[in-house]
Amino acid sequence: MLTWKDIINFSVNGNLKPDKCIEKSEAEWQSQLTPEQYRITRLKGTERPHSGDMCTSHEAGIYSCICCGTLLFDSTIKFSSGTGWPSFTQPIKENAVKYEKDSSLGMIRVEIMCNTCDSHLGHVFPDGPEPSGLRYCVNSESLQLEKK
Repeated sequence: MLTWKDIINFSVNGNLKPDKCIEKSEAEWQSQLTPEQYRITRLKGTERPHSGDMCTSHEAGIYSCICCGTLLFDSTIKFSSGTGWPSFTQPIKENAVKYEKDSSLGMIRVEIMCNTCDSHLGHVFPDGPEPSGLRYCVNSESLQLEKK
């Protein structure tokens, strides 16, 4: 189980190696994604709180990256954080998510990205439920649900 100490270590010293890497041109990403998906995943945007359709959904399944299909989060570790974005306590695999220091907007946060295609997912915070204490705050537009 990943902890906040692990997340900080990855963001400072480097991430785990992904199972595979996918690279596409910006034109290829734009042709594959909706304008909003492109803005969020490739340009590091954020959807408005409580606007994403996955924020209140609790259907059973696996959440994967909208850009490359990499499995990211299991619905069994999704929780209602009240923040307005889908929230999870752990990635499905330790190397599924990539972590980078983000000092935009006048604050220091840890950005989370798909470790396969570098798609922006959101941010991770140390204010989640036990046992990990982590809250992966993810944009709905960066995910797709593969229902069980």
